[in-house]
Amino acid sequence: MNTATKYSVSDAATLYKKSRATLYKDIKNGVLSRDHDGFIDFSELLRVYGEPFGSKQVKRIDTSSIQNQNTPEYIDKTVVELKNQIDFLKKQLEKAEDREAKANARIDTLLTLIEMKSPQANMTTFTNQEQPQPNAAQVQPEPSTDDTKHDGLTTVEPKRISIPEHVESGPKKRGLLGRLTKAFFED
Repeated sequence: MNTATKYSVSDAATLYKKSRATLYKDIKNGVLSRDHDGFIDFSELLRVYGEPFGSKQVKRIDTSSIQNQNTPEYIDKTVVELKNQIDFLKKQLEKAEDREAKANARIDTLLTLIEMKSPQANMTTFTNQEQPQPNAAQVQPEPSTDDTKHDGLTTVEPKRISIPEHVESGPKKRGLLGRLTKAFFED
């Protein structure tokens, strides 16, 4: 299959007047690469071997797309494009400033809400005390018996439950080997 941009090894060897063994050696050594379908792309052949033999080198320059940059039409067109780009960038800047103002207002609101919270709301207690209800009045801690002043930041020690030091346990459980040993020696 010979396409306009891909060649088989045989076709490429004929086009460049090289032996197929040379092409296969270059492929094996990594100089030349093939596509997944086994064909060699023409751009790859150009990269490795240059222009093929026997093809006429005709250089044509397409001047239709090149425009004289000194004409008034070109300058006017460029000025209009630049003005459009400036307008577009101004709109983007206005949108960005609006987003920034909204974000700053949200940050200010959140900071105000954080400052309004009482210090007790941020504390985590590990006692069995009741948690305050949202609409219930705040319960003041009981005054301590010693002369220290309660500043609201310290926690009150929870009640401690005494555990006896030695608890009698039942007979020690035996594993399978222990039960078999006991049964074997008792018989």
